[in-house]
Amino acid sequence: MKILVCGGAGYIGSHMVKMLHENAIDVVTFDNLSSGHIEAVQWGEFMEGDLLNQNDLASLFQAHQFDAVMHFSAKSLVGESVQDPEIYYQNNVIGTLNLLAAMREHGVCKLVFSSTAAIFGNPITDTINESHPKHPINPYGRNKLMIEQILQDYSQAYGFNSVCLRYFNAAGNDPDGQLGESHQPETHLIPNILKSATGTGPALKVFGDDYDTQDGTCVRDYIHVVDLARAHLLAVEYLQTHNGASAFNLGNGQGFSVKQVIESCQLISGRPIHYQVAPRRAGDPDRLVADSLLAREILGWTPEFTDIHPIVKSAWVWHQNPLY
Repeated sequence: MKILVCGGAGYIGSHMVKMLHENAIDVVTFDNLSSGHIEAVQWGEFMEGDLLNQNDLASLFQAHQFDAVMHFSAKSLVGESVQDPEIYYQNNVIGTLNLLAAMREHGVCKLVFSSTAAIFGNPITDTINESHPKHPINPYGRNKLMIEQILQDYSQAYGFNSVCLRYFNAAGNDPDGQLGESHQPETHLIPNILKSATGTGPALKVFGDDYDTQDGTCVRDYIHVVDLARAHLLAVEYLQTHNGASAFNLGNGQGFSVKQVIESCQLISGRPIHYQVAPRRAGDPDRLVADSLLAREILGWTPEFTDIHPIVKSAWVWHQNPLY
């Protein structure tokens, strides 16, 4: 089997490339390196290119015959999507349409798509399953939902088969320390806490401590990046025997507050972590926790990293000596 990983130089994509290699699957990474790192591409073949450039895609698909595609390429900063929605619709939606056109032209009809919990908007239940209403509150979430709807239409019209995997809060790093999380700017909580602990990042801010939670800070569902990668591998297996457009939520099913994560980072790092409480950010709900029962039942997926401490520990290994 040969799999194309679009966005394989990024945080989640690079962990996916490593897992495919470890499972003896031939892998090709396609990335424009706008936010990914060439140092993270350590397995398989690499081709630099952009989904917005149809000539790049033509060259890619003429050079390889793929059995399936994993699509991680996207702009993903919520705030930036509000400030500049045009670039998000161009990059995420048009880029995906270009990819789908190239796949169809070359007879590749299996796609695993990197979606997000942002498609749901503000939750109306304690945990979020696949039937939860979908009312995204920012352009990023609307981008992803639009692509999910496109994939449903492609399934009905063209017999195109896909699995959308909706992440909650991706976290942690490769346990071997070969790969890590390195964004510019960094917006994820755990790396920002650990950068504060090592003195390589700005002073830590906690946005709001008056939420309706056990300690007043937001509660989120943190899912380890290796568990996410394993779900993609199972999704490819699922596509070998199932047609149509499917979607699954991916999370631990339990939430940890911002203060709990800070306490875990202090425990793992052995360093005091100071923070300032800042005003709430617009659109931040009290609690976002996944109901991943469908992925467990249909894909046979069960997260291995279920407690916050091993997730933080894998991140701390990387942040003490980041390789890129």
